[in-house]
Amino acid sequence: MSNTPKNLFEPYRMGTTLLANRFVMNPMTRCRADATGTPQEPMAEYYGQRATAGLIVSEGIAPSANGKGYARIPGLWSDEQVQAWKPVVNAVHGKGGKIFAQLMHTGRVSHPANMAADAKIVAPSAVALAEKMYTDSLGMQDYPVPQEMTEADIAQAKAEFVQAAKNAIAAGFDGVELHGANGYLLEQFLSPTTNQRTDAWGGSVEKRIKFVVEVARETAAAIGGDKLGIRLSPYGTNSGMVAYPEVEETYLKLLPLLADAGLVYVHIVDHSAMGAPVVPTPFKQALRKAWPRTFFIGGSFDQASGQQAVDDGLVDLVGIGRAFLANPDLVQRLQKGQPLNPPDMGTFFTPGAKGYTDYALAAA
Repeated sequence: MSNTPKNLFEPYRMGTTLLANRFVMNPMTRCRADATGTPQEPMAEYYGQRATAGLIVSEGIAPSANGKGYARIPGLWSDEQVQAWKPVVNAVHGKGGKIFAQLMHTGRVSHPANMAADAKIVAPSAVALAEKMYTDSLGMQDYPVPQEMTEADIAQAKAEFVQAAKNAIAAGFDGVELHGANGYLLEQFLSPTTNQRTDAWGGSVEKRIKFVVEVARETAAAIGGDKLGIRLSPYGTNSGMVAYPEVEETYLKLLPLLADAGLVYVHIVDHSAMGAPVVPTPFKQALRKAWPRTFFIGGSFDQASGQQAVDDGLVDLVGIGRAFLANPDLVQRLQKGQPLNPPDMGTFFTPGAKGYTDYALAAA
């Protein structure tokens, strides 16, 4: 591969999905749905504006009422939600883009004030997150102790992921990303800090990865592995996650099983640029070697470092977050060497168009 930035702007085939370039818009929570988790009209404009990314991975979407932890995040469990996503997907496809729906069950990272009255907060173990959560109705609140999941709860959660994935395809999404990162339900099963079970779902590494593997297998069986990826965050510290001695062993045992399930990509989070622990380079290389299909890292790239990572064979795609948030035309700006808008952090999670659909475009 030649060492030139033009490589990032060339098409890339991810399984059966042809991407216009190698740039991925990372999933970013924006909290612009309504209180029921139904997408609202500005969301179509927002995603459509950014459709020149090779692949958009949507904000985290709750697969069920039990998985909707944050205020105003969208869902994909009701017919109304499915219908409301269609204009969003159509806006992206209308501009030649591709979009995967990220399914995010928040598990213990939740509060009743953000959930439906009949929903419940579930997790592998009854271990509360020792932080506070924002709610629209009550402001900042302590996280409650979650209910330890029963066998029935586990079966239900798996079924919710599968049905939400089917709903995503029905809404027109090109595929689905399972959110196995950032301290949410899937990662809660992986970590011995949050998974203190002694049954078939906890204890050894093999038992702690079982839930993630089964969710992936059953979802791939439902929609096709070629339409399914997963996001993982080894060494991540979001939502009370901490490193543990067997962290590298955990993920190196997990990836071959996910590959056997047929998933089309693995998306690794590296938030070291924002203060999270560095994911060691030899470990990234080991993950890359362990994965037979599309592999990318999101969180700390600019164009130059992304190009280098592609040239080095570390990644196939380059995941970029906040720069896409603030620059709907990011691909054009990078290709032409145009300056970038800075992101307005004060409007990341606030309702309305400000800091959402009103970022200026560069000159053509």
